[in-house]
Amino acid sequence: MSRFWSSVVHTLSPYVPGEQPKLDNLVKLNTNENPYGPSPRVPAAIAAEMDRLHLYPDPRATGLRGTIAERYGVAPEEVFVGNGSDEVLAHTFQGLLRHEAPLLFPDITYSFYPVYCRVFGVRHQEVPLDAELRVRIADYRRPCGAILLPNPNAPTGIGLPRDAIGALLAEHPDQLVVIDEAYVDFGAESAVPLVARHDNLLVVQTLSKSRALAGLRVGFAIGQRPLIEALERVKDSFNSYPVDRLALAGAGAALEDDAWFRETRDRIVTNRDSLTGALTDLGFEVLPSLANFVFARHSGLGGAHLASQLRQHGVLVRHFPKPRIDAFLRITVGTDDQCGRLIDVMRRLV
Repeated sequence: MSRFWSSVVHTLSPYVPGEQPKLDNLVKLNTNENPYGPSPRVPAAIAAEMDRLHLYPDPRATGLRGTIAERYGVAPEEVFVGNGSDEVLAHTFQGLLRHEAPLLFPDITYSFYPVYCRVFGVRHQEVPLDAELRVRIADYRRPCGAILLPNPNAPTGIGLPRDAIGALLAEHPDQLVVIDEAYVDFGAESAVPLVARHDNLLVVQTLSKSRALAGLRVGFAIGQRPLIEALERVKDSFNSYPVDRLALAGAGAALEDDAWFRETRDRIVTNRDSLTGALTDLGFEVLPSLANFVFARHSGLGGAHLASQLRQHGVLVRHFPKPRIDAFLRITVGTDDQCGRLIDVMRRLV
């Protein structure tokens, strides 16, 4: 049936998501899901919407935008809501990142970025991370159409301070800078406070990680009004109702329960520190993570071999067979028990 494919489809190398196995008793540490689940308020809010499923959801996500705006100290019209941050990013690529000059982003980063470049015809250049796998702002001092940086970066987990992002914005006043903050709540500094001073900044976040709503698919962007209007124009030319009633209700409830967010976030940060120490004791090099995962390699064992051996022992982690990071494993920070089981298996393997 490939004879019916468009030229775009023929050239695509689609993003490969982490495995979602259907096996029992696995320690699943491969997709950066929050192990503690969402706020107890979420299922109650969803249940309250069940009698209204015959009605379309609010196409503007007015209530959720208001909740996000209040939390982050911005105006509701400076907030855009979409079906997961991946959709928000897709609209950003289509509506804001196509320029004659190339888009810049790191060579080791979220692998959806080059996929979107191919889908939407966005010229791009990948800027190499330094020898320590860090983003160097100085490397982005070059002609470009726009810049896209995840903070913290994935899969390394390394973050940039807000001052560095502010310097980048000041150096590129005529280029859009998109900061993808999927993991920001686990210790990095958000760029949202910079939005008021920089009309070239768009910040993208998700509720999948720190709010444990990966199954509901809600993401958002914050930026000055002209940027948000561009995303709205793209959305309304594609799908006016991208976020359903259940997702809107659940997302609002999750954002309003700050106590649950802080408690579970703090548990993950504590477990991340303990996991880093335990892996270091076993001879791993662990990069300094500000995310809900760690990126680690062992000097004596290859990443693919370790990932395979761990899977045989019922532990799933993520391995990326790519240059410069082939030796590393990306390990989601789980519960105390999950991290303990991982370390027990690692002791036998290394």
